[in-house]
Amino acid sequence: MEQHVTEAGRSVLDELGLDQSYVVKAKLALRIQRSIAEMGLSQREAAARMPINQPKLSLLTRGKLDDISQAKLEECLRALGHDIEISISPRHEGAGKLVVREFA
Repeated sequence: MEQHVTEAGRSVLDELGLDQSYVVKAKLALRIQRSIAEMGLSQREAAARMPINQPKLSLLTRGKLDDISQAKLEECLRALGHDIEISISPRHEGAGKLVVREFA
């Protein structure tokens, strides 16, 4: 049986061949969930800090991301105390890629 190893710096989400914009939203949603857990907040307490209500947060934590924009997820992260940085690399041949990097 051949074993698959995910390259360092990538996640399983990167390996699934999903649409890049969905992968970005999923990674942002996972970081929101992790931050809420680290802060010891209930969904109700977390939603009170963020620009979404508790039912929307509940959907987000279950991976239901179709009805929430990347911009709204970024607003949620900022409300939880995270800085968001968007950088654009120099132009190169071929299509560019979309990457989410998380810093400790």
